[in-house]
Amino acid sequence: MTQAQTSLIVVFAILAPLFAFAQDAETAVTDAQPVFVQTMTVPSAEQNLTRQFFGQVAALETVDISFEVGGSLIRLEAREGAFVARGEVLGQLDLAPFERAVERAKLTLAQAERDLERAQKLAQRNVTSAVQAENAETARDLADVALREARDALEDATITAPFDALVADRLGTAFANIEPGTPVLRLHNMSETRVEFDLPERLLTQIGDPADVTFKGRYVGRDADIPLAFREFRAETTGIGQSYTVSLAAAPVEDLRLLPGRTMTVMATLKQPSAAVGLPASAIVTQPDGRQTVVAVIPQGDTLIARHVPVEVQSANGTDFTSVGLEPGLEIVAIGAHLIADGDLLKRFTRLTQEGS
Repeated sequence: MTQAQTSLIVVFAILAPLFAFAQDAETAVTDAQPVFVQTMTVPSAEQNLTRQFFGQVAALETVDISFEVGGSLIRLEAREGAFVARGEVLGQLDLAPFERAVERAKLTLAQAERDLERAQKLAQRNVTSAVQAENAETARDLADVALREARDALEDATITAPFDALVADRLGTAFANIEPGTPVLRLHNMSETRVEFDLPERLLTQIGDPADVTFKGRYVGRDADIPLAFREFRAETTGIGQSYTVSLAAAPVEDLRLLPGRTMTVMATLKQPSAAVGLPASAIVTQPDGRQTVVAVIPQGDTLIARHVPVEVQSANGTDFTSVGLEPGLEIVAIGAHLIADGDLLKRFTRLTQEGS
């Protein structure tokens, strides 16, 4: 055997294990099974966060109406459930006693004015003292006050609507004797219709100022949205769920009566900060050194490869997360990202169907 043949045999002996190892590695890569994952696309930084709440229509205020004077109730024409305009007569007492009181007060005032005139003339001639003239003047003033009070009582014997109202309840009965301050009607102030809903404390903390939120309302079976404007919120939490009651003003709707107690779906939309985008907690991976990453889905030929991408994560309440630095449109693993290693083969999983690469 020649020296060249001997050298060739030695080279083959050295390279044979390397070829076998490469062939085994290629077989292992070919046999590797892809991981099926649910993915999402990183939204743009300018996005809206929308939440839905269960709301109820409410009146601006609810008041009990009563007479400031007592008497016999002879007129109570307000019907329950009826809308009444401001200034419309709702109830009236028997006016005869009040009219007689006004007449008596007029006569008393006229007599007091005559007595004052006579006393002043006598005092000027030194027939009577000046004190008597002063007493007569005081009696005239008291008679004038009594006349004004009698006229006010006559006016108070009639109740008119103090605002555009909805009659909620009739608390009095016609032809009954009414004491001063006894409620006879309960009215809802409908000059502005309110919609109220409970906002959890953590969401209020995240929102900051509710005036920055855009609100819309919708009834079941009605396609058109009703614009809602923030008015106020009750700065006391409810006993359940640590939530605050937010009050919104509903825009008037011509063909729809918004009655107190009616339910409405309230949609609140908040524009996210321009520098951050929202991510689900299941898409964020915390590395052993404390860094946060997301798993990007990178196409390579006919396959999808997993690549861990560093990301800066922020959270105001520990449950909702925002990130800075991700490129909008990047496809990432949305659920179970912590189970994916860098370089794993991936396939998309969508509901009950699996999509190939």
